[in-house]
Amino acid sequence: MKNIFRQGAISPDFIAEAIAKHQSKHDIGAHNIFLGQVRADVVDGKTTAAIEYTAYEEMALKKVHEIREEAFREFPLTCMHIYHSLGRVAAGEICFFVFVSSERRKEVYRATEHIVNRIKSEVPVFGKEIFADESHQWKVNS
Repeated sequence: MKNIFRQGAISPDFIAEAIAKHQSKHDIGAHNIFLGQVRADVVDGKTTAAIEYTAYEEMALKKVHEIREEAFREFPLTCMHIYHSLGRVAAGEICFFVFVSSERRKEVYRATEHIVNRIKSEVPVFGKEIFADESHQWKVNS
């Protein structure tokens, strides 16, 4: 099983390198990317400064592996990369990166939405919103 977790924010350089590595794969005609970014939500008058992510890592990795394998069976994909942050990620930074490739574009749109929705609803990753005043609360996915 591949480890999807990265400590801290997922950098633009990391994303660019992932994209660049696919230039030599000539059977791919389409890529789709989902980037989850931490929002500076206002909750009860307090602004979110960051989210601190934790996970039941072993369980989460097994579930992501299952979702990944099912997606390869359901969609004609060539390649798939999934990364999620652990630790503190500031508002404006990337915390979730899904990169899907296929021969044709229609499949990558459907597959990306399917994969992102399953991960957000089924994988035990938790976010604690840290507000500007350093108070915090557990985030509920929407």
